[in-house]
Amino acid sequence: MTSIFRGIWVVAYRELVRFVSERSRLISSFAMPLIFLIVFGAGFSRMIGTLVPGVDYVQFIYPGIIAMTVLMNSLMSGVSVVWDREFGFLKEILVSPLDRRGILLGKASGSATVAVLQGMMMLLLAPLLGIPISFKMIITLIPVLFVISVSISSLGLLIATRMRSQQGFQMIIQLMIMPLIFLAGVFYPVNNVPLVMEIISKVNPLTYGVDAIRQVFLGSTETSVIGVTVFGHTMSILDNILLVAAFGFILLSLAAVSFNRSD
Repeated sequence: MTSIFRGIWVVAYRELVRFVSERSRLISSFAMPLIFLIVFGAGFSRMIGTLVPGVDYVQFIYPGIIAMTVLMNSLMSGVSVVWDREFGFLKEILVSPLDRRGILLGKASGSATVAVLQGMMMLLLAPLLGIPISFKMIITLIPVLFVISVSISSLGLLIATRMRSQQGFQMIIQLMIMPLIFLAGVFYPVNNVPLVMEIISKVNPLTYGVDAIRQVFLGSTETSVIGVTVFGHTMSILDNILLVAAFGFILLSLAAVSFNRSD
């Protein structure tokens, strides 16, 4: 057990140090979310207006933009596994006394922490967009983002365990990012789309992460109309997080099995 916790700490700390030392990664991680926020927010806010009383389009997509930031950084967590494998560092870790489960959990928790920090930095835009935030809101948002980040990081790690080159990994991730974002209710309510899209959106785990973040900002009353319903049940923050956590647990377990077999 001590070896597991030591592995988590060592690997997670290394991920944080790597992130801090790579300023270009810090800047580029905000580029696409900001572009989407400017293009969609400025372009469609007047056209669409208010979705429900007191909630305009910018307020609606802003929580989704935070989820997008978390998604992009969490999915890219697996690139460190591929990088370490290419340069031989992964073998050095695997032959160390660290438990393999701790190594994988360290990768997931380190990447999730980075993603949460980047998601929280997006809160700096809230006053400029006229979106009210409070201390209670921030405290609630941190664990929500962390659960989402760990779950999505698990998906990135699962893919990375089967990849041998950074180029191949990044190509697959790029193919996945856009469908996950556009089918997660970031830019439109998932209950007001054609049936096929609605079904696909509700299979997408990020949909529930976006809905949880949106409820933190807008409250459950406002999101009862534009939120996510499953078999007639309107999902609460707890419902969403439990579903995302279950998804993450399954993916992390599969990643652990794949990790043990691949190296």
